[in-house]
Amino acid sequence: MNQLKYRVNIIWSDEDNSYLVELPEFANDIQRYFTHGETYQEALSNAQEVLELLVESYQVEGKLLPQPHTLQAV
Repeated sequence: MNQLKYRVNIIWSDEDNSYLVELPEFANDIQRYFTHGETYQEALSNAQEVLELLVESYQVEGKLLPQPHTLQAV
């Protein structure tokens, strides 16, 4: 799969005792996409898997992919 340039936010949760991952470009008014992992690497790997599934789903449904957020140089 091509290199996807979507952001993932990974934070530690003491409450869940795991890393939580958010995929912000795919969030909308109805749904937000999250995953998790016991280690940072597992969380990142799970995020990549979910991201690939989301992209595949969008393509199958003929939906436009969200625009990746980019860092703007000052």
